[in-house]
Amino acid sequence: MKTARDKKPVQTNKSASRKPKGFFKSGILKLVLRVVKLIVILFVGLSLLGVLVFRFVNPPVTWLMIIRGFERKAAGKEWKVDKKWKSFDEIADPMKRAAVAAEDQTFLENHGFDFDAIEKAYKKNEKSKKLIGGSTITQQTAKNVFLWPGRSFIRKGFEAWFTLLMEVFWSKKRIMEVYLNVIEMGDGIYGVEAASQSYFHKSASQLTNQQAAAIAVIFPSPLKWSATNPTPYLRHRQYLIMKNMRRLGPLEF
Repeated sequence: MKTARDKKPVQTNKSASRKPKGFFKSGILKLVLRVVKLIVILFVGLSLLGVLVFRFVNPPVTWLMIIRGFERKAAGKEWKVDKKWKSFDEIADPMKRAAVAAEDQTFLENHGFDFDAIEKAYKKNEKSKKLIGGSTITQQTAKNVFLWPGRSFIRKGFEAWFTLLMEVFWSKKRIMEVYLNVIEMGDGIYGVEAASQSYFHKSASQLTNQQAAAIAVIFPSPLKWSATNPTPYLRHRQYLIMKNMRRLGPLEF
């Protein structure tokens, strides 16, 4: 008959039942990495899909239009999004040349980025409180169609990504067409057709060189400046744009 002394104590392997140090941390890290990987895949897929869709389908609205609409409502004004889409061939040639002359003179040659303009803008912004941009027409279109207004590094990073996609999958002709149809041209006014009707009471297909330059000159600040009531500064800018238009000559899209 066995006594209590004869009974061998059961040894438990504490190290086997205890999780290794850092197990939970590594598990959480793996989960986070999987989530990040999934988000990146979704973002790349959806952004690629959006760029491909808008290559053929005209963007119905932009984030800026929505934001401006709510700003008008907050100010006690009625909702206003005045826009009328015009195809590339329905927009007068002077308007296309004025846009290039005013905003991106290397538009047909660059691949979405003008690094000389970016460098010049950076140096000027270091010395001046008034910030200026060095964005190309493709970059501005990427911002207008796919993103929100702002100057954060995150938004600029997204802008660069969409710019690359648009340069790969869109033609320069399509980029210019979308750009001239969604750009803000005044309080609740978007695109050159709505601007042409509002300022000159004619279609964008009938714009003269002078009228096209008057519209292009207000691109940087359409809520502050007027195409039909320009300041001396704007008149000088309009003269420079028309001078550049003559230098550029016909554009080969």
